[in-house]
Amino acid sequence: MTKEILILGATGKIAGHAIDALLANGNDELLLFTRHPQNMKIIDENRETVIKGDVLNIADLEPAIERADAVYANLRNPEITRQAKNIVSLMEKYAVKPLVWISSIGIYDEVPGKFGEWNNEMLGGGQKDSYLGTYRSAADVIENSTLDYTIIRPAWLTDKDEVDYEMTAKGESFKGTEVSRKSIGNFVAKIIDDPAPYARKNFGVNKPNIDGDKPAWY
Repeated sequence: MTKEILILGATGKIAGHAIDALLANGNDELLLFTRHPQNMKIIDENRETVIKGDVLNIADLEPAIERADAVYANLRNPEITRQAKNIVSLMEKYAVKPLVWISSIGIYDEVPGKFGEWNNEMLGGGQKDSYLGTYRSAADVIENSTLDYTIIRPAWLTDKDEVDYEMTAKGESFKGTEVSRKSIGNFVAKIIDDPAPYARKNFGVNKPNIDGDKPAWY
């Protein structure tokens, strides 16, 4: 059955890879929600609909969520906790259950060793109003919802043309230092295609056998 998939933050790089994978491997229709529609590159006009809007604006967001069968949120904003609250409230209102949510490595202080120390230094670990603090707060909103969420915590991102990743569960020590955006986008598409095995789960995602004190490219 064809589904309508709402992609919030559709002009993001990870979202671009997810869109490519969804178009290539299924027949779902994609609702591409963005503040910058002029930056969208449409591949299939029959399956892609661009919606201009701001997730912080309920009037923009509500009609998009009302028509969706699943939601993928690819957001980066100092007000991400408020964005999460808006999304959860509307998805619960319209009984839209599956949500794929991109978060951040380190929000649970789950990164061990020197790399964990470096990651915390770069992203403000332990500080409530830091990047990691706000992303932790938003993830808490998602996990306290009734949604069939999947939270993804990627390692530091690269633009390598590869799909190569492994996962760690919430509560496990994070592995590796980096992962490609293409890998995350393909994992998102895999979840959207079959959300049940990933429902109400929270994953760290990294490229296997990439260890070090910081990403190799940094």
